Amino acid sequence: MNPSASRPVCIVTGASSGIGAATALLFAQRGHDVVINYARQSEAAERVADQCRAAGAQVLVVQADVGEDAQCRALAAQVRSTWGHADALVNSAGITTKFADLKDLDALDAHDFAAIYRVNVIGTFQMCRAVAPLMQGRPAPGIVNISSMGGRMGSGSSMAYAASKGAVNTLTLSLARALAPAIRVNAVLPGMVDGEWLRRGLGEEVFAQRRKRYESRALLADVVQPQDVARTAYWLACEARKATGQLIDVEAGFILG
Repeated sequence: MNPSASRPVCIVTGASSGIGAATALLFAQRGHDVVINYARQSEAAERVADQCRAAGAQVLVVQADVGEDAQCRALAAQVRSTWGHADALVNSAGITTKFADLKDLDALDAHDFAAIYRVNVIGTFQMCRAVAPLMQGRPAPGIVNISSMGGRMGSGSSMAYAASKGAVNTLTLSLARALAPAIRVNAVLPGMVDGEWLRRGLGEEVFAQRRKRYESRALLADVVQPQDVARTAYWLACEARKATGQLIDVEAGFILG
């Protein structure tokens, strides 16, 4: 890898599966070199890396827990030593501790909230802070935070998860103000995503039931695919050069249904 290379570089957190994996591959297919961050799934991350290399990208695979500031800064240092710059950051890393009925107020405790906020909110902030210096001087660099429709509606896998995504939305607005005009910051708010994470968390039978209910309400009669979110993230990071502080819903018209 050439530190002076002029190709744009995109960093994707949580890129070993789901939305993060789809995003890393799309950026690779559209001419970016990519950084694939993962926390635990090393084999899955390497599979995504192979797909990105097949698309013509140079790839850096970095294990880092975004909830640890030192690891975020170390990831940024590896990017600096490899390419010297970054043009896009997609914060896709996110967790939920458990799937909990919103009406069951005893289903969660302070540890659940702290664990979720540590990754979803604090991790997003720490990655933005670590990577922002690498974006200075680049042409129209962009940060995209992967939030959730649950951040608007107070719904999702749990109350703590929904609250964390509401915080990500607010953080996006604050960062857009703080980093302007040099860096644009936006967020994508997906609705129900047809992906491994939700299928595993709900179980196939419950997932199928919820998908049917979702499709019956959504104006477009469909759920969201990881690739739908990836395309929107790419647009915000690379093409929407006059957009910052925007929270873009990608939910097939569910909110209007």
